Amino acid sequence: MKRQDQNLADNARGLRAWKAFHRDERETVLAGPHARTLAELFRMFANLECVQPAQLIGFIGAINWSEIDFPTRLTTLHEINQAITKWRERQGLDPIDDPLPFSEAPENAFRIIRGIVSNQSPASAGKPRSGNG
Repeated sequence: MKRQDQNLADNARGLRAWKAFHRDERETVLAGPHARTLAELFRMFANLECVQPAQLIGFIGAINWSEIDFPTRLTTLHEINQAITKWRERQGLDPIDDPLPFSEAPENAFRIIRGIVSNQSPASAGKPRSGNG
């Protein structure tokens, strides 16, 4: 039983470290050169129940992501992923609901947002994927 207790303690310590890391990353982003824009975006993430997906996608699409460094983009994607996952769980839905590859189903909000933040073409980000590859 002692080995199992040690594993649980190690896992708890690792989870605390992971959460502290992401908290520090978020604080760094919110103190950086794009703080004003990203603070508003993170506020939207915290209030997803009051934000329409089109509003969120529109706001994110209006940001010039090519001016924002890669670590800041990753932190932003982590924050939106966490927010959407928590919102879906509160609604009694599966935490992740990405469409299958090559399906005709439209992309979900997270995948559209990921495409925009990653500087993929925003014009094609919300269109259904074709089976052509």
